[in-house]
Parts: sequence; structure tokens; C-alpha cells
Amino acid sequence: MSVGATQAGLPAGLAGDQQFRQRFDREAKVISSLSHPNICTLFDVGAAASNDERSPLHYLVMEYLEGESLADRLQKGPLPTHDVLKYGQQLASALDAAHRRGITHRDLKPGNVMLTKSGAKLLDFGLAKLVGDAGTAASPSGSELV
Repeated sequence: MSVGATQAGLPAGLAGDQQFRQRFDREAKVISSLSHPNICTLFDVGAAASNDERSPLHYLVMEYLEGESLADRLQKGPLPTHDVLKYGQQLASALDAAHRRGITHRDLKPGNVMLTKSGAKLLDFGLAKLVGDAGTAASPSGSELV
């Protein structure tokens, strides 16, 4: 794990948007319940006072990852076979850990995988679904995911 952290917050305009706030809260809940070397670590979740006293700044503090996304790496050309196998095994292990906790990622794509010196890290559980959750979540395209 890298020393340091990165903070992601909801901009004031989105903090009042119920759908975005639900996704933010869901991601925090899901990530904080997972501990795996190939899943980005969540250190803190909270809300802090903001310049706009009407709405607090909601934030996540996650592990700082140095590297590039799989999407960016694929723009440079295909991966060597040994890297495909290594990253595939790491991501399968991360997904297995999540599935054993009753969590389905639902947004697995190259942009949600970070390649670091220590290997692949799975990011962005914002569309994740806990087994037993009622209802559905909206995908970025607006369609429902179950």
C-alpha cells in the first residue's frame, strides 16, 4: 500500500442530488466492508463543514494509488500474456472476496481497474449491490441494474 491517501468529495451541486448522494453513501458502505490486497482501501468517510453552511462536504478518503488505469494502459496496445494472466487472477480474487461478502460490483470495466507496481486494484463500487438490497440502482446510461 502506498503511503498517503486521496480524498474524493461530492461537489456542492451534487451533494443535494439524492441519486448521487445515495451512490456515494453506497460506495462508502461497500468499500469499507472489504479488505483485500486488490481492492482500493477506504480509510475514512464523513462530512465536514463547507463554505456553504447549508450543505456539508461529504467525502471519502481512499488509498493513494500510483500507476495508471487499465483503460489508459490499453490505449498503448495489448498487454503481454503474462500480465493478462496476473491481472486477471488478481481481479478474480478481488471479485471473489466481494462476492463472498454478498457484494456484486456491477461496473467492472478497464477504467475501474488501477495498475500499480504491486498489481491490479479494483476501484469504484458506486454501482455495487449488496445481496438482499431492495430496489435497483441506475447505471450511468440511466438503465436499471438489478
